[in-house]
Amino acid sequence: MMRVEKYAAIEDARDVPAYGVAEAAAYLQIPPTTLRSWVVGRRYPVRGGSRRFEPLIRPAGRDRVLLLSFFNLVEAHVLDAIRHVYRIDVRAVRNAIDFLEKRFHSRHPLADRPFLTDGKDLFIKELGRLIAVSAAGQTAMRDVLEAHLRRIERDAEGVAAGLCLFTRGGPRTADSPRVVIVDPRVHFGRPVLAGTGIPTAVIAERFKAGESIEELVADYGRSAAEIQEALRCEQSARDAA
Repeated sequence: MMRVEKYAAIEDARDVPAYGVAEAAAYLQIPPTTLRSWVVGRRYPVRGGSRRFEPLIRPAGRDRVLLLSFFNLVEAHVLDAIRHVYRIDVRAVRNAIDFLEKRFHSRHPLADRPFLTDGKDLFIKELGRLIAVSAAGQTAMRDVLEAHLRRIERDAEGVAAGLCLFTRGGPRTADSPRVVIVDPRVHFGRPVLAGTGIPTAVIAERFKAGESIEELVADYGRSAAEIQEALRCEQSARDAA
């Protein structure tokens, strides 16, 4: 069973409980039921009864309301890469994460620096061992995982510090736009245009109120493409709500 530490004395904004499950799921374009199962686990039916698998993510806060931290957001982002490649038994993923936790002595092995180096390959190899995925399957998994990892911005120590959100449907590749970012140090960790601090929610509200994309471009000094990605981000969040 996962142990949830008290967070009253947390100083790092990246580890502070900040996002509800529905909100985080909307940012990541993950079904809320999927994200909730990753965070709290779930029971599944078997012949003669049911069984339970344990969560994949250790939530930042569960005292009164289930809340996720920025680190949790990054962990879910990485797990979503696996979900887009192969239908993997969640228990195998849990075992692979346990393997990394012990190897790197980390509470958030999918968000920490070692995962960028040999941790990524160890994770894929461990999954391959547990589910007997083919070599071709492992290569596909590695390619999609790389595309997701490149969207994680890191601080001088290599720890996750920002996450560029996917703003479009369809295939997720290294070429997907990197316009909207979540940074726990900017606008309370809500989506903003990368490098600006301009909240996408404000752009969407102004557009909804009748201002044109051309007016928003002139006011913010950003390109039409950036404004449109901000609107896509907020539309995805509304659709998921």
